[in-house]
Amino acid sequence: MPDGEMYHPEINQTETLTDNQPTKDTTKQNMTTRKIIKTDKAPDPVGPYNQAIATTGQMLFVSGQIAIDTRINQIVYTDDVSKQTEQVMANLEAILNEAGATWSNVVKTTVFLKNMDDFATVNNVYAKYFDPENAPARACVEVARLPKDVLVEIDCIAVV
Repeated sequence: MPDGEMYHPEINQTETLTDNQPTKDTTKQNMTTRKIIKTDKAPDPVGPYNQAIATTGQMLFVSGQIAIDTRINQIVYTDDVSKQTEQVMANLEAILNEAGATWSNVVKTTVFLKNMDDFATVNNVYAKYFDPENAPARACVEVARLPKDVLVEIDCIAVV
């Protein structure tokens, strides 16, 4: 929903999923519990997804964050990729904190850029949050368009 309204899902805080795939022992079921992570210190999702999902296997999957400032519920710094990246990192940090994680728990990030010419600028901001020796794996891609026409979006996976 690049230009659409904000999506407001009904949230069930904890769900249990059952995988009924046949196994050698058909009396066993693979049970995975997932917890929905939600904080008002990061923007509400703009579509049918959650801010983050934590699994019983210690994994935290944080949805892509864009430069929405929760104080005004609007995109900020529409022409400044550096300031947008700072807001994105603040939003990610709020979600990580809500789940009991920090930047040191992050094992993978994906950076989506509207313009690959902004790579160095985004890197300068991103580098403030990660120790170079222990930085997470990362992918960075240029995309045709991002939600709300922002300049950068970043998601992450953490082990908590």
